[in-house]
Amino acid sequence: MNIRILTPRLIYGLCLLIVGCSTAERPPAVTQAAAESSMEVPVIPEEPVPDQLAPSEGIGAEVQERGVRSKLLGKNLALLNVAPAQAITSRGFNGRFANKLLVLIDGRTVYTPLFSGVYWDVQDTMMEDIDRIEVIRGPGATLWGANAVNGVINVITKKAKDTQGGLLVSGAGTEERGFTGIRYGTTLSDRTHVRAYGKFFARDDQATATGDPATDPWHQARGGMRVDHSAGNGDLLTLQGDFYQGKYRERATSPTLTAPFSSTSDLKGQVTGGNLLGRWTHELSPTSGFTLQLYYDRSERATPQLAEKRDIADIDFQHHLAVATRHNLVWGLGYRFTNDQLLNSQNIQLVPASRVLSLWSGFVQDEITVVPKTLTLTLGSKIEHNDLSGLVIQPNGRLRWTPTDHQTIWASVSRAVRTPSRAEDDIRINHSTTPPSVATGGLPALSTFTGNRGYGNEKTLAYELGYRNQLTATVSADITTFYNNYKDLRTVEPGTPSVQTAPSPLHLQVPLNLGNKLRAETYGIEAVVEWRPMEWWRIQPSYTYLFMHLYTDRTTSPTASDAKGQSPAHQVSIRSLMSLPHNIELDLWGRYVDRLTTGQVPSYLTLDLRLGWRPTKQLEFSLVGQNLLDNHRPEFSETILPSTPTEIQRSVYGKVTWRF
Repeated sequence: MNIRILTPRLIYGLCLLIVGCSTAERPPAVTQAAAESSMEVPVIPEEPVPDQLAPSEGIGAEVQERGVRSKLLGKNLALLNVAPAQAITSRGFNGRFANKLLVLIDGRTVYTPLFSGVYWDVQDTMMEDIDRIEVIRGPGATLWGANAVNGVINVITKKAKDTQGGLLVSGAGTEERGFTGIRYGTTLSDRTHVRAYGKFFARDDQATATGDPATDPWHQARGGMRVDHSAGNGDLLTLQGDFYQGKYRERATSPTLTAPFSSTSDLKGQVTGGNLLGRWTHELSPTSGFTLQLYYDRSERATPQLAEKRDIADIDFQHHLAVATRHNLVWGLGYRFTNDQLLNSQNIQLVPASRVLSLWSGFVQDEITVVPKTLTLTLGSKIEHNDLSGLVIQPNGRLRWTPTDHQTIWASVSRAVRTPSRAEDDIRINHSTTPPSVATGGLPALSTFTGNRGYGNEKTLAYELGYRNQLTATVSADITTFYNNYKDLRTVEPGTPSVQTAPSPLHLQVPLNLGNKLRAETYGIEAVVEWRPMEWWRIQPSYTYLFMHLYTDRTTSPTASDAKGQSPAHQVSIRSLMSLPHNIELDLWGRYVDRLTTGQVPSYLTLDLRLGWRPTKQLEFSLVGQNLLDNHRPEFSETILPSTPTEIQRSVYGKVTWRF
């Protein structure tokens, strides 16, 4: 597993945002509470948020086109690159297989039930088609369900009517071997709009610690479409889908039972998949409406270590309505079906190799106006039943006080659950081999991670307090503090060693069984200030502090404490966005990330830069530099699977955008 930056459009931008998210096309009653827990991504909105949306929609963090083009989007982020995915999280517990962040694209959940995380390398779209990226910090389980423990992100693409005409994007650089994308939108009738797109990219190798190529290039092609139809009488219909195919290489380390007791090989992998989503939105009255959404997602991933085919079908119904003058109610029901087929290898196995899982859910949330325009109380809960851990209840309460037009103070308490993954139930991973010694009886000792059918839910009780203030016409501040109490987190419990004859030679097998014996406390602060010293200049400093304390018993393996050392305690960021004369844009993003004690990853300071020029409304040239202060550097060290460390390199690329 090598370290790399992910696909150059969507995911880099998406990852830079992580502080939390909300669903695409969500019902209007979902909710002003979202606004409190989201931290607005500063990307120079040209118009204020309409007043009529604020009480009902809870406008989240929006990424408008300037931010998407610059890719200098975020703040308060734990983004650490590790291939072929990324280590991405919010509020701690980072890792390639991080499992406490729920991610959606246009309302479609993109996490895999295999490990309750995200295959980041296959999440992509035309960056220019993104309308906004909405972010909810902290638990979002009441509305979005299990695994929305530390945050939720949703990428929302533009409606087809907003992407009419043609768009061609192309570029290349030092790490970007080349990328191109084309999109065309047209009108089928005065009520029906459609668009289609295709794109391709190829990326160069990352670097080893010595600066040599890491032998991990990759490329991917993708296409998709969207159709929007307004049927009248309050009916809106959407049909959209995507298809992708790509190949990658990575260098992996595997344990062996003979000297030198490990082997490193260059592996080739392939990913293929597609999805189709349909959505019907119906307005029953000015204060009531419902949304029915269905999607099907097919994904295939083939590597010598593990091959996976997965089918997911999902149906979701949500209804919002105003009750009397003080209640804004939203409720919903959902069902998800997933079926997988796995091809095991000697070092990674899941038994059984195929399994069908079902998830049933229902939720209700009421936003209560206690004092009009001043005090609001939000109460709700989600109930789910899944085949791995049974019934799950996740309530939430939130109080919002607006003493003046420029200030908002809010507090919340939430319960969220992270349900077991397929791997935690059924997996076996040959992790490492200890050479023969007196302690091992003269035999090589093979350590093996083993799943546990009794593995239970991980539980979180979260408390948050936030304050927002528009200090002046040009300065605003947003500060959030949080305290999370976790229990029944994942641990590794050493089992009883046994002598095995297969595979040969004779060896000692040391089982490392998954358990729920870890407790944890985390607390921290997230702060961002936005200052516009000039009409054409915007500055956004931010700071994040995270403290983690883990509690384990004496039977727990030291690997359970790796979580603390995989998340930076301090992160500082400052962004500058300038709109200069002659249609020139200059964006800079500097950031400091604290050290990681796991893997001894040092702290680092880095800088990204973008220079853009629009000679005409149809044509734009841009030059982007990333990680400019180092030739290459490490950002993360994986502990679950044996890995060959690689490092992120300085990169520069040029890009041309033509609208026609």
